[in-house]
Order: sequence, then C-alpha cells, then structure tokens
Amino acid sequence: MHNEPADPIMLSALQHWSYCPRQCALIHVEQVFDENVFTMRGNAAHERVDDPGFETFEGVRAERALPVWSDRLGLIGKCDVVEFHPDGRIYPVEYKHGRKREKVHDDLQLAAQAMCLEEMTGKTITHGAIYHHSSRRRREVAITQELRDKVEKTVNAIRAIMNSGKLPPPVNDARCKECSLIEICQPQAVAERAVQHSLLKTLFEPEGI
Repeated sequence: MHNEPADPIMLSALQHWSYCPRQCALIHVEQVFDENVFTMRGNAAHERVDDPGFETFEGVRAERALPVWSDRLGLIGKCDVVEFHPDGRIYPVEYKHGRKREKVHDDLQLAAQAMCLEEMTGKTITHGAIYHHSSRRRREVAITQELRDKVEKTVNAIRAIMNSGKLPPPVNDARCKECSLIEICQPQAVAERAVQHSLLKTLFEPEGI
C-alpha cells in the first residue's frame, strides 16, 4: 500500500507562519482571507511582477512570476523576479511594499525560493534580494545555512499543523493590529476565553494538603 503524496505547501505560507502561526493556519488550512490596507499595498507592489514575462538588461535576463517548486520539501509557488546573470548566477528578488528594512519573515520566503530554484537548476544560490516598493531600494540577503535550516523547520511545523487541522492559539500582541484577519481571528476574545477557562479550572480544583 502506497502513501498518498502530501499536499504541497505554498511558499507564501512560510512568511505567514513566521509572522503568526495562527494566521498561517487560517489562510492555508481554513482557507480564509481578507483585505486590509497592508494587503492592498502589497498587491499594488506586486501588480507588475505578477504578470509573467521577461526582460533583458545588460545581459541579465529577468523572469517575472516564475513558477518554482521543491519535491524534497513539498513546496510550490512562484518568484516575483528571478535574474539569470551572464556569469551563471541565479538571483531571486521578492517584492514587498514599505520602506527598506530587515524582516526575517521576508528572508525566510526568499530562502525557500532559492532552495526551490537550486533543486530545479542544480546550481547553488548564495544571495537574493528583497525589493522594497516604497523606497525603490533593494536589500540583499545572504542565503545562509542558518536560514536554510529555518526553512526546513518551518516547513515541518506547517506540515504538522496542516495534518492536525487545528488552529494554533492567537498571539494577541502588537502583530494583530496589522493583520487583515483580526476580525476573523478575534485574538482578544479567544485569549480572554482561555484565561476564563483556566481560572474556572483552578477554582474547582481541590486545595493541596
């Protein structure tokens, strides 16, 4: 008897999980999504690179909306832009709204893209970049072993939650203010119910001797 192949994990799920595991589960397990000002800005930043095609500049071929996958990791998705340089270098570029700043969530998604491209092409990718739409600037990211290990751990964590079908508890912190799923998630209400449940459980437990 052969095991059924696991459903592939979307590359975007890694960024969602890194930001908030509950957000990731709502989107990729419960299949819910909503728009807010931050997601709309993100969509605007991706408007051009979501259109498949390519352009060449000074010998560099830039492929837009390039489908990528990894059979080993069970990942699938697309890269905003992948540059193929004359010296053989492959350089993925992920587009994000906002100004140039360091975000581990974005780096994780970029590293996963690089790992997919490596499996597809057989070439090692040492660097990529995050292009920040508001500032029109790139931030180069080294695809380190530490980042690769983090990709593998994140994929395993997402796979576990997909197999369980259960939602992780809400974080109920500053991240929630920027989340488009706050009304669906209701982090404060869920957290308050958990506290009440804990208090009730303690209330009826016999006191120690």
